[in-house]
Amino acid sequence: MRALILVDLQNDFCPGGALEVADGDAVIPIANMLMDKFDVVVATQDWHPANHSSFAANHPWRKPYQVIEWNGLKQTLWPIHCVQNSMGALIHKGLESRKIHQVIPKGTDVSIDSYSGFFDNGHLKMTDLHDYLQSQKVTKVYVMGLATDYCVKHTALDALELGYEVALIEDACRGVDLNAGDVDKALQEMRLSGVKMTNSKRLKSITAC
Repeated sequence: MRALILVDLQNDFCPGGALEVADGDAVIPIANMLMDKFDVVVATQDWHPANHSSFAANHPWRKPYQVIEWNGLKQTLWPIHCVQNSMGALIHKGLESRKIHQVIPKGTDVSIDSYSGFFDNGHLKMTDLHDYLQSQKVTKVYVMGLATDYCVKHTALDALELGYEVALIEDACRGVDLNAGDVDKALQEMRLSGVKMTNSKRLKSITAC
């Protein structure tokens, strides 16, 4: 069984959002086109409490995009985004959400961030994603969404570690590129780790099993 993982296609990561990714909403039509091609469609959703430790505003004298050490991990501090039950945290209205079989919240623990759809950043706790995919007998996942150099990358790499065959839909991702070259480095890291690269044109002709 094949699954499509839609990573964080939320208002705050699209143009006009609190932590917008340039051209982020351009991947929405691609997602809508591809969802019918897969047996299982899941979406991850950043779902932070307002006092989340990844928000710069919750650290006196700190500014967004500074990197600090927090609970033994390097943490990039972000603008407040995807706060639980806020408009910014909602799945983008352009996405055909009725085709999504399961939404997986992440980043709910105030003390640690969660880029990956599978684990928090310290790999201390799992989300429900792996259990759900296992219950659906999924063996291969295709990953797309926002952002290439953060949540997409970590989701793809963790899927590999968990034993899935993993493909990245490269044209269906957009990156932050906080430091110039971050997106290219993320793509290279995924390739070297064993993530296969594909694009929506190649997938357009496939049919669900």
